Amino acid sequence: MAPDRCRYTGRMSDGFRIERDTMGEMKVPEDAFYGAQTQRAVENFPISGLRFPRAFIRALGLIKGAAAKVNAELGYLPAEVAERIQKAAVRVAEGELDDHFVLDIFQTGSGTSTNMNANEVIGHVAKAHPNDEVNRCQSSNDVIPTAIHVSAAVAAESSLLPAMEELQETLSRKAKELHDVIKIGRTHLQDAVPMRLGQEFSGYAAQVELAIGRVRQALEGIHELPLGGTAIGTGLNAMPGFAQGVIAELARQTGIPFREARNHFEAQASKDAVVFLSGALRTYAAALTKIGNDVRWLGSGPRCGLGEIRLPSTQPGSSIMPGKVNPVIVESLLMACAQVIGYDATVTWCGAMGNFELNVMMPVMAYDVLQSIDLLAAISRNFARKCVAGIEADKAKAEAFVEQSLAMCTVLAPEIGYEKAAAIAKEAYASGRTVREMAREKSGIAEKRLSELLDPATQAGS
Repeated sequence: MAPDRCRYTGRMSDGFRIERDTMGEMKVPEDAFYGAQTQRAVENFPISGLRFPRAFIRALGLIKGAAAKVNAELGYLPAEVAERIQKAAVRVAEGELDDHFVLDIFQTGSGTSTNMNANEVIGHVAKAHPNDEVNRCQSSNDVIPTAIHVSAAVAAESSLLPAMEELQETLSRKAKELHDVIKIGRTHLQDAVPMRLGQEFSGYAAQVELAIGRVRQALEGIHELPLGGTAIGTGLNAMPGFAQGVIAELARQTGIPFREARNHFEAQASKDAVVFLSGALRTYAAALTKIGNDVRWLGSGPRCGLGEIRLPSTQPGSSIMPGKVNPVIVESLLMACAQVIGYDATVTWCGAMGNFELNVMMPVMAYDVLQSIDLLAAISRNFARKCVAGIEADKAKAEAFVEQSLAMCTVLAPEIGYEKAAAIAKEAYASGRTVREMAREKSGIAEKRLSELLDPATQAGS
């Protein structure tokens, strides 16, 4: 018997229509493309107003379109029905039907409500049955985690990684530009030995470069798709060749090397790959926090702080103190990083909350990971363009700090011994004089040799 493609059972005069599902009739807004199951979820979950991001809805459209295409090729769906579903799925993927994806993130933990939202919208547009045709060979339990992986991989490749690479390149250029500036290093927030400002910035560039590698490593697991496992990983009702064909089609359309999960039971019962990706994003947020805080401190002042660098002025900093300019680009960076670290805590907890054959925390995991990717991409670009690119050095101030540093005595220790060098440092501090001045009087080192030893450029290296 052909599936009933018309769930509509009557029109009402108050702007609603009646639709039916297995639980009975539901009033649905007359202009809505979704049906009874979506409407039940609308009424059941009036929680936060948060919706799945565009990247996730696009992934659902890609999956549903690819599924229809492969089902037709394998003879599991009439060609004309599959063609209509594909056309409707394209409209979903391109964002044309976003207004009809109305469900809250805090819903059924499998994301079944959102999978049915997609099935009903596509079914309405394509005049196809949402379960029997749009959802053929699929389950919410393999579609939703597949959509998480597809959307995260696409967002990372198209937005996050290019933004990270831009920041890394900007920091590397700045490191070269600032190479000749000698400054004092700091450990424990105390003066250490001299270094080059460019060396400090090269460390920041390396942090970002290593973070890129960690994200790419995490994406290896994201490229494995659970599609084909259906309800619990056994593949019940998924016909032979379906999963392989759909995953190949998704890889073709996105240019990302997606592959079928090696073990469907792991792929559906756990969300370890998503937790690992979130951890890589959190690690990058931690790195950006360190870099941002350093930049704030190095630019503190302008007259009563460290002031070794000058940050670009972007806007007035105070409603009461005229002329004050604050490091607002860095502050926005730090807030975004704090948010990402919070998202990761949620994702980690959700990953641990899987029970038996299914994790039922997937919608919020999807939302938080995609939000983290978007935030980190945007803040990386903004930090690179509006802060790092415009940083300048106050060379005179940086070099003056070097001369005042008590840690200059470090280079004297091999010549006169640690204890005598320490005594010179302590006396210099107590008297308010420099190590150079005290060493002339107390070290017994010849002036020429002392000048060689206390040359900051020699100490900083190349």
